[in-house]
Amino acid sequence: MAKIKFDIPQTISTKVAVYDILGNEVATVVNETLKPGEYEIDFDTKGLPPGTYFYKLVINGFSKTKKMILIK
Repeated sequence: MAKIKFDIPQTISTKVAVYDILGNEVATVVNETLKPGEYEIDFDTKGLPPGTYFYKLVINGFSKTKKMILIK
């Protein structure tokens, strides 16, 4: 299990997706309209091999990508 934390400044459509090292989307964690606030999402890593992954937060045209390393 991995935790993904982010803040939303206003009610807005939000997407959080996880990608493998090759850029393939392996999961969509959030894809909905969220209200303002701090969020901590649990991402189930079962079925994923250990390695480097990236999660991308997209809010109204703005995107931010962060790296995470999965160790089992």
